[in-house]
Formats: sequence, structure tokens, C-alpha cells
Amino acid sequence: MKTDRNYLLLLWSQFLGAFGDNVILMIILGQLTARFKAGQITEQQLSSSNAFYTTLLFIPYFVFAPLAGYLNDRFSKTRWLLGGNLIKLAGTLVAAASLLSGHDWQGFGYFIVGIGSCVYSPAKYGILPEILPGERLVKANGTVEMLTLVAILMGNIVGAKLIDVMPPLPCYGIQIGIYVASLALNLTMTRTPCDASVRLGTSLQEFFGHFGTLLKTARLGRVLLGTTLFWICGAVMKMNFQPWGLKTLGLPDNTSIALLGLWLSVGVMIGSVLAGQLHKVGDLRRTRAYGVGLALLVAILSTLTARYLIVSFLILTGISAGLFLIPLNAALQAESTASKLGKTIAVQNFLENLAMSIGGLVVVLCTTRLSASAPTVFMGLAAFVIVAVLWLRFPDRKDPV
Repeated sequence: MKTDRNYLLLLWSQFLGAFGDNVILMIILGQLTARFKAGQITEQQLSSSNAFYTTLLFIPYFVFAPLAGYLNDRFSKTRWLLGGNLIKLAGTLVAAASLLSGHDWQGFGYFIVGIGSCVYSPAKYGILPEILPGERLVKANGTVEMLTLVAILMGNIVGAKLIDVMPPLPCYGIQIGIYVASLALNLTMTRTPCDASVRLGTSLQEFFGHFGTLLKTARLGRVLLGTTLFWICGAVMKMNFQPWGLKTLGLPDNTSIALLGLWLSVGVMIGSVLAGQLHKVGDLRRTRAYGVGLALLVAILSTLTARYLIVSFLILTGISAGLFLIPLNAALQAESTASKLGKTIAVQNFLENLAMSIGGLVVVLCTTRLSASAPTVFMGLAAFVIVAVLWLRFPDRKDPV
């Protein structure tokens, strides 16, 4: 069947695209490791550069999110899957070419990759109802999410390994091949329909109108802020792993640093499964306790240097994070009006990426202006999380919004 063929092509294309998005970041960050070890940059420069480059992927998601939503509603989603990968490929070529004139321009290439990801993201989910029957949508969404998570983890580790064993230019050659393969899969997909009735002004008005409605709602507004807090914590931790691993823990290479993220992700997956077993949809009574636990574990991490303890506490931190996030996500999806769920998820993505960008900016300022070390960044993050969690109070469930 054409629908099954399109679905399989989507899964492989999405896997390769998400894989490549993380490989290219590790290629860029891996060069910082080499420069730090060579004494060309300080710990503060390492920290601020790491946060800056990582944040470049988040910015397009909130700057262009409303426009990306319109484009994917107005035009064929198969064409925007293709368009997203073309933009990513262009960004990779810019990053590779920048090696000839200085490393700093790689950031501009990565920003272009972020624009491609922003365009691609709504298409990969929005296309599912167009190519699959309704009874398969829940399983299909879960499959896309799981493949994306696996691709992120593999991309971090493979990208770190590549930049550990070869120069940047050949790494970019491999990266270009990854995006070309994803793009080729998009080219072979059967084209999905477009909707010429969709108007940009109406689409933007609906997005920002629903944005305001959600934030004014006592319960779902707090739920959105809770999920946003999770992603701030995850982003800042990810930005801090490189300086923490190199300077504080004395890790030898980029691959070892990437494994820190792997252990944290393993914990999140365990916590996500546990949350599904321990909580009914809408039950947020223990969510704040999990948030406090998350903050305390991050604070403890900042004091550790023994690697076996670090692995254990990274997993425990991830478990607390998963237990915190999943009940909030479930409540948001269950309590939002079904016909507006897509807009609700779009608002959620907008807020989360805006918050992660602000988090990156704060890390840059703290490391450049205050000369904050990696453990200090962890302690500051823990203090912020615990204050935010104690402020969050979730009212009882009301009517859907």
C-alpha cells in the first residue's frame, strides 16, 4: 500500500535527519575540545561557546515556528520534509566551507540546519494522519518518538567518535552523506495533498490566540510551564557536560563526554516507563516532589568526581526528570480540546525552545561575565529548578481548553 510505503520512508528519513542533527553538533563541539586541550581557549570560553552553539538549534524553533506551521498546513507535507532536508544540507555545506575561513562561521551553518529542522518537525507529525488510518496513529506517534530518541543518542555518540578520530572536513563529508540519504528517501515518497484555503494571517492569528488562551488557564498554563522547566534543565545540563567532563572530571575525549548524556537519557526512559505505571492521566499530586528530587540530584552531581557515582546519579537524575515530565505531558494532551491539540503542541514547542534559548543565553552570560565553573552552573541550575518547582502549584482539572 502507498500509505505503508510512505510511512516506512518517513521513519527512515526521520531517523537519519535526527541522527544527522546531532552528529553535526558534536562535530562542532568536538573542535572546542581539541582547542581547549591545546590551550587555545579557556574553560570559560569552552563553556560559553558550547552554550552558544547548542542554543543555535533552538532559536529557529520559536522564531519560525508559527510560519513553519502555516507552510505545512498550506503545502504538501512531503514537499516540506524534502525542503527541511534541503535547508539542513545547505547549512552543512556552509559549516564545512567555513573551515576555510575560520571556525566561528560554523555556527551560522548550524543555525541554517536549525531552520531546516524547524520546517521538518511539524511535517513529520502532521503527515501521519494523511498516510495512516486513525487506529494506527497512537502507535505511529510512539514509533516516531522512539526512533527520534534513539537517533539523538546514536548521533551524539557517533558524532563524538568521528571528531575524535578524524579531522573536521571528512566528518562534514559523512554528515553531508547522511542528509543526502534522508533527502533521497523524501524524494521517493508519494506526494500528499495541499490546502490552498489556508491563509498566513489566519494561521498566525489562531496560533497566538491559542497561545494566550492556554497561558491564561490556571491549570494548563502551569502544566506548560512545568514541561518548559524540564527542557530548560535538560538543555543546560547538556551544555554543561563538555566543560564539566573535560575540566572537572578529566575525561579524555568527546566520546566519553557523549556517554554522560547517554546515562542521563537512560534514566529519563526508565522514569518515563515508571510514570506510566505509577500515575493515572491527570494525576499531578507528586509532580512537584519529583521536581524537588530532580533539583537535589543536580546539586549533588555538581559535587561528584568519582565516575561510578556520576553514572549512578546521572541515571537517578534522569529517572526523576522522566517522572516529572510524563504526567505533565499526559495531562496537557488529555485536557486540551481534541480539535486544538495540534495548536497546543505547537505552543508547547514554542515555549520550550524559547526557554532553552534563554537558558543558553544565561549560561553564556554566567561563564563570560561571572567566570562560573561547570559545578557552579549545576548548582545555579539546581537552585533555579527548586524555586520554580516550589512556585508551581497545579489546580484541579477543569474543562478542556
